[in-house]
Amino acid sequence: MKSNLSAVSVVAAACVGALALSTGLTPGEARAQAGGRAYAIQGDCDGRPATGVRTAPGYCLGLVWQGAGRDGPRMPRGLTPLEDGDWLVTDLGAWEAGKGAVWRLSFAADGAARWRRLAGGLSMPHTVKRGPDGRIYVSEMNRILTLDPDAADAQASVRTVIGDLPDNRLHDNRHPLSSFVFDGNGDLLVNVGAPSDRCLDAAGKPKTDARGACVEDAATAQVRRHAYLGNGRWAEDSTVFASGLRNSIALVRHPSGTMLQAENSVDLDTPDHPYDEINVLTQGRHYGWPYCVDLTTPLPGWPARQARCNERERPIALLPPHAAPLDLVYYEGAMFPELQGRLLMTWHGFRRTAGRIVAVETDEAGRPLTDIGGRYAVYPRGSLSYPAGAPSVNGKVLTPGWDRIAGRHPRGSPVTMATAPDGSIWVTDDRSRAILRIARPQE
Repeated sequence: MKSNLSAVSVVAAACVGALALSTGLTPGEARAQAGGRAYAIQGDCDGRPATGVRTAPGYCLGLVWQGAGRDGPRMPRGLTPLEDGDWLVTDLGAWEAGKGAVWRLSFAADGAARWRRLAGGLSMPHTVKRGPDGRIYVSEMNRILTLDPDAADAQASVRTVIGDLPDNRLHDNRHPLSSFVFDGNGDLLVNVGAPSDRCLDAAGKPKTDARGACVEDAATAQVRRHAYLGNGRWAEDSTVFASGLRNSIALVRHPSGTMLQAENSVDLDTPDHPYDEINVLTQGRHYGWPYCVDLTTPLPGWPARQARCNERERPIALLPPHAAPLDLVYYEGAMFPELQGRLLMTWHGFRRTAGRIVAVETDEAGRPLTDIGGRYAVYPRGSLSYPAGAPSVNGKVLTPGWDRIAGRHPRGSPVTMATAPDGSIWVTDDRSRAILRIARPQE
């Protein structure tokens, strides 16, 4: 027993040393991180330290950076590459207003991460994208802003583009984060999350207006369209693009014009219900919240006569329960030709579906191809399957082993992805304060 403990100590010390070297932490900081949600290093992943996460054959998951000290984001969420090889990363900071930031990530000659905070004091920033005018845009809880990452004083360059979004002050069951996507004509499509889980009162009864509809359904739980006015300006007033959407953090537009949304469904305690969703968004359609889940199932608390599920738009595909999809990206990089045109999605999750990045086959319009009655690759022996006749995504799990393994790695919490110029796929992990990279393992 003593010799086994000594061997474990040697391995742990080696992992701490490797973590400190690869991430720029001091050995003490790396040791503290290793006691929590550290990624131990096991070899090389296309020039980056390889994690021990089991991936699909032909892929590896490398560690770009993992934080433990004061430098760098506390809760990395969105990321996008810059032309000079640097990256922009949004930092949620905390689940409260004023703690967020936007950081610029660069690398020293030895590969060590270097961070510079461009803007602070933000309220839960999430999405960061380059707009049709070439400028950088960021979503906060209650506004869309732009900033110049190359300015000598980037904080001074911050300008509100769309203000007065609903200020969903955080408490249980609210969905305060904002996200956006640009339409083909430059319009901004902005999500507004639902202010509750199921629109029920304290007694579990529906909160309804005179028409019997949820009182929260008219102005929230929707995706809004803000018309592009040109030259970095958008209309403050908006129209409702699609409604009945509880939490539309994950939005993506295909070059054909197809608009997809990944729905984080309600938080019932049952591990096998309800299913999360992929929806094709169409102008003016209602997608079910808070009345219906799955295909035509009324939510507990909403009688079928009020839910009217047959009148709601059905999802194109169901995802595993509580997968919590937080990002959708069409892959167009060169590193993985087999993924060209596929839809990548992150499953942030809090049950067994957490830690998965899935590549889904699509048709020419970018719509996911589906199986009927498929089973979950992430559950043992297919113990949970989709309802009879329900469409499930036809995809490949790139990170099937991203579960917690003591001493090796935490359960993954992937948030957003971005394709690097070399075709590798970069991923943020907010719970582990890490940035990772999917690449080809070296032969």
